[in-house]
Amino acid sequence: MDKIRHSLRANVKLMKSEITRYALFGTIIAFAALILATALNAYLQSGGITIQAMIEAQKTNVTLWFMDAMPFIFAFWGQYTSTIMAYEASSMVMEQTANLRDRTVELEHKAVHEATHDALTGLPNRALLYDRLNHAIQIASRRKTGLVMMVLNLDGFKQINDTLGHYSGDQLLCQVVSRLEIMIRKSDTLARIGGDEFAILLDMSTHREMVLNIVKKLQKIFMEPFSIDGLDIEVMSSIGISSFPDHGMDADTIMQRASLALVNAKQSTQKFALYDKEMDKSSPKRITMMGELRNAIDAGELMVYYQPKINLDQTRVSNLEALVRWQHPQHGFLPPDEFIPLAERTGLIRPLTNWVLNTALKQGEQWRKKGLKMGVAVNLSPASFLDTELPNVIVGMLSLYDLPAKYITLEVTEGSMIKDPDLALNILSKLAALGIKVSIDDFGTGYSSLAYLKKLPAKELKIDKSFVLDMLESDSDAVIVKSIIDLGHNLSMKVVAEGVENKETAVKLKTLGCDILQGFYFAKPMNHDDLIQWLDENSSSASQLL
Repeated sequence: MDKIRHSLRANVKLMKSEITRYALFGTIIAFAALILATALNAYLQSGGITIQAMIEAQKTNVTLWFMDAMPFIFAFWGQYTSTIMAYEASSMVMEQTANLRDRTVELEHKAVHEATHDALTGLPNRALLYDRLNHAIQIASRRKTGLVMMVLNLDGFKQINDTLGHYSGDQLLCQVVSRLEIMIRKSDTLARIGGDEFAILLDMSTHREMVLNIVKKLQKIFMEPFSIDGLDIEVMSSIGISSFPDHGMDADTIMQRASLALVNAKQSTQKFALYDKEMDKSSPKRITMMGELRNAIDAGELMVYYQPKINLDQTRVSNLEALVRWQHPQHGFLPPDEFIPLAERTGLIRPLTNWVLNTALKQGEQWRKKGLKMGVAVNLSPASFLDTELPNVIVGMLSLYDLPAKYITLEVTEGSMIKDPDLALNILSKLAALGIKVSIDDFGTGYSSLAYLKKLPAKELKIDKSFVLDMLESDSDAVIVKSIIDLGHNLSMKVVAEGVENKETAVKLKTLGCDILQGFYFAKPMNHDDLIQWLDENSSSASQLL
């Protein structure tokens, strides 16, 4: 307060000196005017200007008496006015300075907040999370307690952004945050560390049972669908978990191992994973492969294998399933399970799918020119199936090759359709309108309703091999297989059974009325040259295998 008072007095003194200067000018001018008026009056009275004449003029002219008072009035008025104006102006300046200082402080606080918080959700960002994690580690070290770090990622969020738009994606993120905030305690930290990635720092025991209990609560909040503009969207999450001091003694190590656990969680049916040191062994290979996969498409390291489908009505091979493989220079022959998930996470699934489609259609054209009237089936991952540009891409490919659309079958999983039924129905309808056959793969493992199923323009149901493999030993599996066959026929669909590994299973499926069989009993996936040789030896006698 003393500092402000001193500043105010200094400002007043400065402004008074300026205003007083002009008041002094006024006083001098008033004196000059008085002397001039007195001299002029003396000249008019006496005919000359002398000191005596000017004194006589002052004595006899009452008007000059008022003019005599003007310099003093100017001086008094100048001093009074200058004091009032100086104080008012100085107060105004001080008030504006205080407002400016408050605004500056407010902007500084806002800048700090924006630098440490997410703009969309208002949650702490990665920088603030690391700061709090470092601080929490110091406290936990002194108290000999533990910390748990969970990294949570939304499955299929990119598809939602691509199909519904970023605004809808932002709405979904805000709804997810609202549910997460209700669950965590005030002492915990919920942060957004990426587009659809969140971190939860828990000040709690690292006992496995307690951690799993928190995971169950987190997974439970995703059981109810999210409503975006009247559309119910089901979103699942994957969770990677690490802890202090069990999995690391510093923030970087704990975060890195939680992220590594998240990668493994995405490949797990449980959708969560606790860090294990075994994960470190495969991590370098996985990271390297993520970078190499992009070049593998252009470098000719990928290849398509084909597995025959035996049509029991026609007793011949009527279709071939195209299956991508990777002949890696260092790691050798890699099955799709090792690199398809990487493609889906890195955004390479679209160019990979396009490459497989293009290769399969080109091969189908060559078969047709040789008189081999066989169709080709291509698997679509959930990420590529819900791509609204897929029908246009296929139209473009069909224009390149002399292959009728009826020779093409696209296999889509039941699970990929339930994520966005309306979009799936729209895309399937466009594909069917082109003349392309649609097959519902892995049927029986998803949760699609029969009411929705009957609307689909699908021509084929493909029984998941998990039911086929054990149908001879398990009565329940046999009942499920029979039910799926009857359901498919009632919906005017052909039914395919995959996973046929012995003659007894093949005969049983034929007895149940299955239309098409596929499995190692007939043939394993083969490259093109081996396929042609197999066709020469077996295609005409496929029925003899039954």
